[in-house]
Amino acid sequence: MTIRDARPADFAHILALNQAHVHFLSPLDATRLACLHGQAAYHRVSDDGAVGAFLLALREGQPYDSPNYRWFASRYPRFLYIDRIVIAADRQGRGLGRVLYDDLLAFSRASDVAVVACEIDQDPPNPTSMRFHQARGFREVGRQRVGAHQKRVSLQVLALAD
Repeated sequence: MTIRDARPADFAHILALNQAHVHFLSPLDATRLACLHGQAAYHRVSDDGAVGAFLLALREGQPYDSPNYRWFASRYPRFLYIDRIVIAADRQGRGLGRVLYDDLLAFSRASDVAVVACEIDQDPPNPTSMRFHQARGFREVGRQRVGAHQKRVSLQVLALAD
């Protein structure tokens, strides 16, 4: 398995992965993906002959309209925000999440960014994501309701040690 930068040729696979897991994510179309890709500080995929997972993250200072991104932007002067990570159903349980997060954290350290931020669904619940992030050392720093259905999210950060 190779972790590499995402490229436009991967977008169809990324959109399909996002759609398969949209109940935990926000919808994504080709135009929005191209915009996020352009704003992303980190957009990488796992590739074992096909794109099996992706992780997209943004630094502070982007014109991203996500209420969760904006929440972090109003509180943290420097951060790396994990917008979304998706692993194909047939590749789950193989450690891809750990590999992508290890790569992201190495990128964050190399970029001198000590705060990594994300949100995790509480309602509807995402216990797998909650366990994964807790095991990595993320901690809750806030909560909010977002979207038309007022989904409740836990806002989490990981403070990286020097």
